[in-house]
Amino acid sequence: MLHLTRRIPARVWVALTAVLGLGAALLGTTALAPRAEAATLTQVSAFGSNPGNLNMYVYRPATLPDNAPLVVLLHGCSQDAATYHAHSGWAKYADSLGFALVYAEQKSANNSSSCFNWFQKSDTARGSGEAQSIRSMVDYAVRTYSLDEERVYISGLSAGGAMASEMLAAYPDVFAGGSIVAGIPTGCASSLLDATTCMFSGRNLTPKQWGDLVRAKNPGWQGPWPRVAIWHGTADAVVTPKNAQSSRDQWTNVWGIGQTPARTANLGANTTVEYYQDSSGRDVVARYLVSGMGHGTPVDPGSGTDQCGTAGAYFLDTICSTYHTIQFWELDGDPQPSPSPSPSPSPSPSPTTPPAGECVTANNYQHVAEGRAYVSYGYAYSVGGNDLLGLWNIYVITSVQETSPGYWERVSGC
Repeated sequence: MLHLTRRIPARVWVALTAVLGLGAALLGTTALAPRAEAATLTQVSAFGSNPGNLNMYVYRPATLPDNAPLVVLLHGCSQDAATYHAHSGWAKYADSLGFALVYAEQKSANNSSSCFNWFQKSDTARGSGEAQSIRSMVDYAVRTYSLDEERVYISGLSAGGAMASEMLAAYPDVFAGGSIVAGIPTGCASSLLDATTCMFSGRNLTPKQWGDLVRAKNPGWQGPWPRVAIWHGTADAVVTPKNAQSSRDQWTNVWGIGQTPARTANLGANTTVEYYQDSSGRDVVARYLVSGMGHGTPVDPGSGTDQCGTAGAYFLDTICSTYHTIQFWELDGDPQPSPSPSPSPSPSPSPTTPPAGECVTANNYQHVAEGRAYVSYGYAYSVGGNDLLGLWNIYVITSVQETSPGYWERVSGC
């Protein structure tokens, strides 16, 4: 299949690779790393319809029970299935909890940086391109290994995270949940050049507009919708943290709930999480923000129950995101995540009333200097809320309010 990306000039691909932060060093590491999991990570060459021309790999624990869950994993640019399997920590919990893993792997023939083509409609539409190939992998695994088709999940990093969001929107009838790690919301881009805007600055849409981009993938679908975990580092210079807010807005709107969390929690390792609940009180969307972390999958090497993975390029030693995602999906048998919660601010009496907490009006340079904001590509964003404040200088004046300790949101005025 001829992808549109093959007709993009080479200089554009070079520029995109540079902004993704996946240069020669990572390419060399990926190309030379031994495939240590070859004995257990098995390639499946014929898994059904494959219009996206992807590779499929399967990891099956020795003690995999019948009717076990399935987790589909999508690597980042210039990575492959073996790299993601070796570093992400998913194998540890597949072994201990008893579920299967499927890794979809991109080919350089489809994308010169081995990125999933999350910005190409021909690869993200239901029944088309790479989306259909991944769907075929799910069908094959469920049928061949007697897995539970009601407990299929998907997670990915960066371009893989963006593609995971596209898959959740295209196939809400297939996936019970998903995890978007340093990714981008569904429908943000429809071309390679458009993708750079999404990566660097995001798009300013309302929650309903974001939600409509998901609903447009399956007109008439009324649910149920997948449960979605969103992970992002607040110092990500490759994919702006603004996208984590947009993904939160998108999936809470799809679920028909507001953007005020039902509760928040501190998980340690400079990580906070916000839980958003449906009408039954079940957590259906969670946004995890790792303060000070750059672009990558959060891992925490070690032997503890809540530790996993190995550090490497774009696998950052902070917290085991895999462990907490599994808790959120309830694959560990726990009906709800079990961190020590901290109370969320009470809902405001009206949408225009700012929440309680310190409010500061200052220029963006001062906000950054005093720890209320951070800088990404010349723009200031609020710490915690990741709200775009504008250019980082002394001329742009904005107001931010601390809605919970260390969590600042932009407000109209103090």
